[in-house]
Amino acid sequence: MGQAKVLTEAEFKNAMAVAAQRRHGDRDRLALLLTHLAGLRVCEAAGLTVAIVVGADGKVLPEWRLTSEQTKGSKGRVVYVNTRLRKEITAYLKAHPVKDPSWPLLLSQKANRRARGFSANTLCQMINEIYRAAGIQGATSHSGRRGFITSLANSGVGIKVIMDLAGHRQMGTTQRYINVTDEQKRRAVELV
Repeated sequence: MGQAKVLTEAEFKNAMAVAAQRRHGDRDRLALLLTHLAGLRVCEAAGLTVAIVVGADGKVLPEWRLTSEQTKGSKGRVVYVNTRLRKEITAYLKAHPVKDPSWPLLLSQKANRRARGFSANTLCQMINEIYRAAGIQGATSHSGRRGFITSLANSGVGIKVIMDLAGHRQMGTTQRYINVTDEQKRRAVELV
């Protein structure tokens, strides 16, 4: 099995439009945004609680601290959150207020009267279904994370910074995530 596809801007917009049309469109859009804009693994997105993302003042925090239980490799990490994602979460929580900050950020359909989040597997299946419905071949729940890392690399962000943002310990791991296109290679040789 190959690596997850890195979505083009048009594919990402299409996936977001498909997600928005679903029964729980706001939540499903947010799930995609968490992987694409913060580079979260699905297990990390599933483990987010409102208390992790919202401060005591009620505002979405620019940095989230994930525990070792929430991340891969049993090592906690800090997730840095851009302005766009903070605005999206603010709007989401305004439309879907929660009763208790210990509740999951992404509530499953089975939440009903209790706070019930997604398992990593169920969230993975949901995201994959959105990509299938959008007709995007090769996209998986890991596509957002690969796209996040690739976008940072293409913007000239140093590999050590990308490693830290991705929560990787090895540079080789981060490098495997970076998608290289023929167009990038064409532009690169023109620099010589």
